[in-house]
Amino acid sequence: MAEEAVADEGRAWPPPAGAYAEERGLFQLLQNMLEELLIHKPDDPIEFMINHLKQNNDDAPRVCVLGPPASGKTTVAMWLCKHFNAIRVSQETLLFKEALTQTEEAKALKERNQKIPNALWANLIQERLSNVDCIKQGWILEGFPENQEQAWMLQSSGIFPRHVVMLYAPDIVLIERSGGKRLDPLTQEVFHTTFNWPSDPLVQQRLVKPEDLSEQEVSKKLLEYHRKFPEIFHIYQKVLKSINADQPSVDVLSQVLAFVQSRHRSAAPFTPRILFCGPPGSGKSLQAALIAQKYDVVNICCGQLLKEAVADNTKLGELVKPYIDNGCPVPDNLVLKRLTERLSALDCLTNGWVLSGFPRDVEQAEQLQKAQINPNRVFFFNLPYESIMERLSQRRIDPVTGERYHTTFRPAPTPEIQARLRQNPKDQEENIEKHLEIYYRNVKALEDFYQDAFYVNADQDPYAVFEFIESCIIKPLPCKKIRSL
Repeated sequence: MAEEAVADEGRAWPPPAGAYAEERGLFQLLQNMLEELLIHKPDDPIEFMINHLKQNNDDAPRVCVLGPPASGKTTVAMWLCKHFNAIRVSQETLLFKEALTQTEEAKALKERNQKIPNALWANLIQERLSNVDCIKQGWILEGFPENQEQAWMLQSSGIFPRHVVMLYAPDIVLIERSGGKRLDPLTQEVFHTTFNWPSDPLVQQRLVKPEDLSEQEVSKKLLEYHRKFPEIFHIYQKVLKSINADQPSVDVLSQVLAFVQSRHRSAAPFTPRILFCGPPGSGKSLQAALIAQKYDVVNICCGQLLKEAVADNTKLGELVKPYIDNGCPVPDNLVLKRLTERLSALDCLTNGWVLSGFPRDVEQAEQLQKAQINPNRVFFFNLPYESIMERLSQRRIDPVTGERYHTTFRPAPTPEIQARLRQNPKDQEENIEKHLEIYYRNVKALEDFYQDAFYVNADQDPYAVFEFIESCIIKPLPCKKIRSL
């Protein structure tokens, strides 16, 4: 009995159950719920979990924006808040825009030019982030934590950012930027003469240059920041990304958005269901073979499946044979029937699959979806027209050995072999052009259908292409609820 119990524990989940859990994010949902339970340690865990599920806020942003003085933290934080409709929390908002329990105590210390203790900052942040708007909409914490102690205090209060953006730039650039900072004495908001100038003329008139922004003061703050930075980096290194702030703001914001939209790798089970789309000659078959070899997934080429059905003299093969013999497209219903049978086999359900050659248009993609064949990674291969022609039109085959050659990349080793090489009619330029015209006519609608697809530059070394594809398979997809830039 004990041996049977051990055997049962070792069995994998039934493939349909695993696919259901993966598609609906159940593993991540349970992981988030367990984390919240361990952090908050509620007296009534069941009630806590019910409330957590009702809030439905697991995708709400929880971001820290850190960096040295004048690196653009305020600009980035305000832009993220506007983009995600999240709540910005900063030193300025905590002291001058909130009525928190210890706000007056912190303001009094600020007015007397005394340092506000780390514990007081942590209490203010915890109270603000526990408000309903931060829980539902998410939050962008600007400039906190400033040091290791604050980070530990936030963690002990159950505050764990999902993403930490660390801006950086050369000190000489930051010192030059700091000269453009301006402060609104009425609201304590920070503006900049170049990067963030207010549109309201009344606000413009009352802006003043902060007293502590001399070059000496900024240099002193930078020195202090560089001393404390490694401690913070060590604490948040698994969820942190450093972004160069010494570049156009649109590039900075684009990189920040891409990072905040990303999801960190999960320990949840993952069965690859990979789809390769691309023009003929883009390298789909080679990449499919490499992926299948490394990850032990089933490599499925739609054309090869149909040829096998013909070779095996199956009933479906008899229906397909006239189309293949005459070089005509096989009807979608026959292709889908064979494809559904193969993708429903146990090895595909258990190990996963990589599919190339189908769908070729959005109607076929919709038919796949209706058949419950849903890839979880889709790749579109992009290749210039000239490169496609060079790859395909120069292919040759040896009719004696069946060996394939290429007049440029893999020429025949001897004049004797060279003399007997033949070109497949489908590799003639006029036939290549016909296939390309069909592909480009349908690809835009197909790209719109698979909105989470990755785009591959296929005009490079095959192993560079493979490394990119592999990285996209490993990392989780961006959150669908977040809008793109």
